[in-house]
Amino acid sequence: MKSILLIRFSALGDILMTVPVVEALAHRYPDMQITMVSRPFVGSIFQRLPKNVKFLGINPRNYGGLMGLGRLYKELSALHPTHVCDLHDVLRTKYLRMRFKMAGIPTSHIVKDRKARKQFLTAEVKTQQETSFERYAKALRLLGFESIPVDGTVSDEALTAMKGDGAAKCDDGGMKKSVERIGIAPFAAHQGKIYPLDKMEKVVQLLTERGVEVHLFGAGDKEKTLMEEWEKKYDKAHSAVGKLKNMAEEMELISQLDCMLTMDSGNMHLASLTTTPVYSIWGATHPLGGFMGWKQTSDRCIQLDMPCRPCSIFGNKPCKFGDFRCLNNITPEEIVSKLLS
Repeated sequence: MKSILLIRFSALGDILMTVPVVEALAHRYPDMQITMVSRPFVGSIFQRLPKNVKFLGINPRNYGGLMGLGRLYKELSALHPTHVCDLHDVLRTKYLRMRFKMAGIPTSHIVKDRKARKQFLTAEVKTQQETSFERYAKALRLLGFESIPVDGTVSDEALTAMKGDGAAKCDDGGMKKSVERIGIAPFAAHQGKIYPLDKMEKVVQLLTERGVEVHLFGAGDKEKTLMEEWEKKYDKAHSAVGKLKNMAEEMELISQLDCMLTMDSGNMHLASLTTTPVYSIWGATHPLGGFMGWKQTSDRCIQLDMPCRPCSIFGNKPCKFGDFRCLNNITPEEIVSKLLS
């Protein structure tokens, strides 16, 4: 019996982008045991995939240095995989796949193609870059696992399984025809991807004044404090930060909303795994860079056509003007109009 080990430790968005590919692999090869190795906090998502997918939560900090990596290799090799696919390609995973290869286990890894990404930033005409979904599928094909779709299609059965039994209904028993419930996830890993929070608060104000319920998403103490402040100021604003048990519950809540507003962030990728329309705001980064959410299209991307953008693939560079005008020049009114349309 074939058994494949898939490894991806970070970042959140990249981990979530493996989900549709893993799901497709599981359906294509129902008799193969698939073990996804990643950080423990994403386990609730993978546990909703087909039964031949198992999740192993690993905190890399517990396996520091060569001795730690050697210990991790022993733990993973005890699973007796017949194939190993490195979906991360960093020093830690390179070491692990080297050990498996030395043990005679077929291995493969993603190709990041940094040169193409660098050329994309300076190209006058932006063309669609290879997506992470395609890179993951290519790595699997190198091991002989063909027909893994990356065309934006996920079966209705898979979506239902990932969302859970209660995900298809609103509180009153059915979806609304008008826009009545909108989710907003205003945070991202880097400033170049975050719409100014004072302007985002204005978005919340405008939506709640129109009678729309706004559900706020985030993580961590600082984000929790700010979302609770907005919740107190606006009657129809509700903070979900710190109130949900895991990412699967967050996904279930998103699936009940009429639409979701995110940054280029992990929440964009989480929301993209539901059937809820996802609108995303783009600043320093660009949707054609290869990291747009699963099944998302450019008409739901809120962005400005500026000669200085994109300036970064990951949004982790400082603005050369110092003001992130690519984000600041988007008005709250424009965003609200887009969401309510």
